[in-house]
Amino acid sequence: MDKQTKDPAYARPATRKLIQDLLREGRQVLSLLADLIKLNLHNVDERVRNTLDEFLSILVDYIAAGHFGLYQRLAEGTERRQPVVEAAREIYPRIAAITDGAVGFSERYESAPPQLLNDHLAQDLSRLAENLSNRIELEDVLIIAMLGEVPGTASAA
Repeated sequence: MDKQTKDPAYARPATRKLIQDLLREGRQVLSLLADLIKLNLHNVDERVRNTLDEFLSILVDYIAAGHFGLYQRLAEGTERRQPVVEAAREIYPRIAAITDGAVGFSERYESAPPQLLNDHLAQDLSRLAENLSNRIELEDVLIIAMLGEVPGTASAA
């Protein structure tokens, strides 16, 4: 394998852009999630509703950045780098399941009535936060592979 294939500095520009977009969206999701968790979720007011609406918008963007950016190439079978294909094969089913849960959360709370918000938002948001944390960890594995760094071998070059 030549240096360009192994060195993250030589990662494809399109790959780097997809990764940067996904990381930016992920940071925004986590920031808004933290803002939302700090609010009184058992007595939803306009501030909670506005923050939730903003969070749902960014959540959908984050999901789309991963699904239509990073994962689409893998799903279409156009990725040729074996470490990336192997990492994706191992983790993509778990990412897909978390994505389905996040889409369900978004649909449930997009126009949720106040009673649903007051009764279930805190618990559902807690579960979503845990799942998003897991998704980010899984994405890190895939990103490392896409940048040409295989865990445990980065210092072996």
